[in-house]
Amino acid sequence: MSAEHAVRTNSILDQHLELTVATGGTEDSCYHCTLPFSIVLLMIGIAVTAVAYSFNSHGSVISILGLVLLSSSLLLLLLLLGLTALHWKLRQQKTDRHSASQCTLVESPRPN
Repeated sequence: MSAEHAVRTNSILDQHLELTVATGGTEDSCYHCTLPFSIVLLMIGIAVTAVAYSFNSHGSVISILGLVLLSSSLLLLLLLLGLTALHWKLRQQKTDRHSASQCTLVESPRPN
């Protein structure tokens, strides 16, 4: 059973190594590109919607495309903000826990 577990663990490690090699080590940096992508998507959505509604083409394919781009970019921005807040909260809890564990290492003075 332990040999099977070791093989499974090595397989997962190999898959992570393969992913690292395939992406050049950027597999954990998705949050770096999400904000610029959502901002570009938002600008494209605004431009497409503005062009569509400047020609009074309500309900046409281009106006629907513009509204879809706008809504998806706003949802992406909201998701990004929510996940960022959650990440900061978890990081704060981790540093608080680390600080508390450091306090326990301090030796109390001995009474005479």
